[in-house]
Amino acid sequence: MPSLPRSSPGSAPCRLEWRPSRWQCGAHWLITALLPWAVCSTDLADRWHWPVALLAVAMGATGAWRYGRMPAQAIVIPPGDAPAQVDGQPVDDLQLSDRGVLLQLAWRQQGHRRWRLFWPDTLTPAQRRELRLAVRARCISRSRPAVAP
Repeated sequence: MPSLPRSSPGSAPCRLEWRPSRWQCGAHWLITALLPWAVCSTDLADRWHWPVALLAVAMGATGAWRYGRMPAQAIVIPPGDAPAQVDGQPVDDLQLSDRGVLLQLAWRQQGHRRWRLFWPDTLTPAQRRELRLAVRARCISRSRPAVAP
């Protein structure tokens, strides 16, 4: 009977793919459809209602279209001290915020703060748990405590 190894070989890296959410894209389009009503309900002069409403719809539709066409991003969170990667580029200061059903993954890359929002339709419950555990494992402080003993 073969003996079991004394220690585990280490954790596997967390590999995820971020892609635009159909739910968020739908919300963009819904808000864009409601913009003319919102603009016409303001105290703006009557002659400006429809030009401003058309401009708002054009800008909203452009934003929704651009969001829906964003390319997918590969996110790799390796165990240990190796840097996390987004599309093969190393990132710093990885943070995960739990916003109810939304997960916001934020990082710093080339001096800029970036983030991605994971909606329920973009990750399965198992992937959500894997992401939480991978980020939590990286956030364990290895430095000495800042308070006196």
